Amino acid sequence: VISRLAKLSVYEVGALVAVFLGAGLILIFGAIAEEVVEGDTRRLDMAVLMAMRDPANPSDRIGPPWAEEMMRDFTALGSYAFIIMIVIAAVCYLLLIRKRGLAILMGSAVIGGILISNLLKTAYDRPRPDIEHAVRVFTPSFPSGHAMLSAVTFLTLGAVLTRASADWRVKLYFLVVAVLLTILVGTSRVYLGVHYPSDVVAGWCVGSAWALLCWAVALWLQARGQVEAPKSTDQTAK
Repeated sequence: VISRLAKLSVYEVGALVAVFLGAGLILIFGAIAEEVVEGDTRRLDMAVLMAMRDPANPSDRIGPPWAEEMMRDFTALGSYAFIIMIVIAAVCYLLLIRKRGLAILMGSAVIGGILISNLLKTAYDRPRPDIEHAVRVFTPSFPSGHAMLSAVTFLTLGAVLTRASADWRVKLYFLVVAVLLTILVGTSRVYLGVHYPSDVVAGWCVGSAWALLCWAVALWLQARGQVEAPKSTDQTAK
């Protein structure tokens, strides 16, 4: 086994790591989903929701009015409108620079994420929190679609952008920004009262898992020269 692992390329090792991490996140999602179905998360969910509201007036969220408006802005980053717009822009850019494989990866990851999100929402059909919502909602609560799609989109986009530079600090910067945006979107959903915390954590888990699995496929194909040629091949050709 060790000798086989030693023969793997960096891309194949990266794909294996991504698969294992994705599998772990799926297991965590499954555990959360089981607790949600059994009703074991309700007490903690409500405690966190109410901690963000005035105990004397649950319809009043903590913080000044501008904080609530800012959270609405953050939550819009996970909306279908923004996600579709940024994905189209990213795919067009990748096509312009002749990165057709990465463009297909980006589009497939997000489209797949949307389908998975809607299937899971339909399957679990969890009602929204029974408190005043600061924004309109049209679908079931579990898992959070905003949290999931922001994880899929921003993490996949962050991974694609890390290829723009060989500097590890630049790569880390893109990944940190992607993670922070994902966290902001999910947190805003709880603050606005449209999701339970367990909805958001579950959305993060399944969204991140899907992004990792898509990236694993891309790395596996890249190791075989079917997506983008490995750097060593590019340099050899030059």
